[in-house]
Amino acid sequence: MTWTQAAFGRITLGLKMLGFLVLLGLAASFVWMVQETRRYADAVVATQEVRVAAAQLLGSLQDAETGQRGFLLTGDAAYLAPFEESEQALESDLPELGARLAAEGGNPALEATLDGLITAKLAEIRRTIALAQQDELAGAIDVVREGRGKALMDQIRGLLQGIEARALARLQDRSATLERAGGVLLAAALGGCALVALLGLATLTIAMRYTRDLDSAQAALKRANASLEQRVQARTGSLVAANEEIQRFAYIVSHDLRAPLVNVMGFTQELETALVAVREAMDRAEIEAPALVTPALREAVREDIPEAIGFIRSSTNRMDRLIGAILALSREGRRRLVAEPVPLGATLESLAGSLAHQLDARGAELRLQPPFPTLESDRLALEQILGNLLDNALKYLEPTRPGRILVRARREAGMHAIDVVDNGRGIAARDHGRVFELFRRSGPQDQPGEGIGLAHVRALARRMGGDIRLTSRLGEGSVFTLLLPDKLPAADPALQPSPEEQPA
Repeated sequence: MTWTQAAFGRITLGLKMLGFLVLLGLAASFVWMVQETRRYADAVVATQEVRVAAAQLLGSLQDAETGQRGFLLTGDAAYLAPFEESEQALESDLPELGARLAAEGGNPALEATLDGLITAKLAEIRRTIALAQQDELAGAIDVVREGRGKALMDQIRGLLQGIEARALARLQDRSATLERAGGVLLAAALGGCALVALLGLATLTIAMRYTRDLDSAQAALKRANASLEQRVQARTGSLVAANEEIQRFAYIVSHDLRAPLVNVMGFTQELETALVAVREAMDRAEIEAPALVTPALREAVREDIPEAIGFIRSSTNRMDRLIGAILALSREGRRRLVAEPVPLGATLESLAGSLAHQLDARGAELRLQPPFPTLESDRLALEQILGNLLDNALKYLEPTRPGRILVRARREAGMHAIDVVDNGRGIAARDHGRVFELFRRSGPQDQPGEGIGLAHVRALARRMGGDIRLTSRLGEGSVFTLLLPDKLPAADPALQPSPEEQPA
């Protein structure tokens, strides 16, 4: 029989699951047995505690009787001390016995009966002592001879002996149950071990057969994949070429767009110059021939045309900034990253120094929390990423509270995680992914920018073998986490820009 991987997997998985269930059953049985043994031990302790409490209660009553008899026989008040001590001890002995009985599923009626009998017995003892103290010893002896005190003690002894007998009976039942459970568990353990041994033998047999089939399949696989590395290299070359074409296309498009934009900006300047001459001519006409200057002409020259030129200039300036940003991204994306030791702490201190004036002006604080690692990475790219994150944190602080920015580093999933934490205005949850997109911004547009920075940051982080993520709550602040490896990846697909892409 030829074993397929799926068939081998299903069969071995089934055998493993069966063995696991057997072991799980044995483990559950052992746990149950341990719990039963523990309950048995607790029952033994509880029984002993009931017996001790009952014996202590009976002993206190007997001590009280001893004090009574000694005082009646001798008239010596020293014999009253055992009675008084026993009387005090009984105040705690009976509740203690009740608590032990309650732990064993006690009988409140029994406790009430005992309480009544003990109260009656103590009353009988106090009566005889009181008569003796009043020199009526004969009356006291008559009370004793009535036999009521003895009858009360016999009832108390009977109740306490019944309590002890029931406790011992429960203990014997539990012991028998434990022995039966132990026998069943032993039989189950022996059967489970035998079944596990059979399952192990079956698994070993199947594995040996599968190994023989796998060896022949691997030989065929090696022959089929002899040229796999060449195919991967060819595919990688295609991807690199495609990336180069995308970068070149972005450069060419932005470069070609700049030429007509420059023409528009130039003609806009000429329109502004011509408008000055038209306005001067209209001013003279208003003086020399006012009838020629209609309200529509006046509104067009003084309001409509300047407003239109202003809109054109604003739009062309914005387009010029966007094209410049695309060109910068294109050139940066084609720059080859160079690995070198970069002390992160020194880099952050340098960036913090460059922001000192802005921090003072905003009344904000930037705190660096060491230790910081030394990365084997591209220094310029790392400075660009951290500089952009710190600049954004400072730019979007909440003006209604003192600004606080914290930078810290830690290890996460085998990489260095650098957190830039601020207490600024925060970013709404729906915009957490959008802020990393090109030309996309979040929140009020009250700060200068074109929506390029974070897109550039993410692109650089990924080229460096890492990534960046955002955690933020609107109105509370943001945490940008930069993830970077210890060393820059060896293969960088970026290529040097061609001569026509070099900046003029």
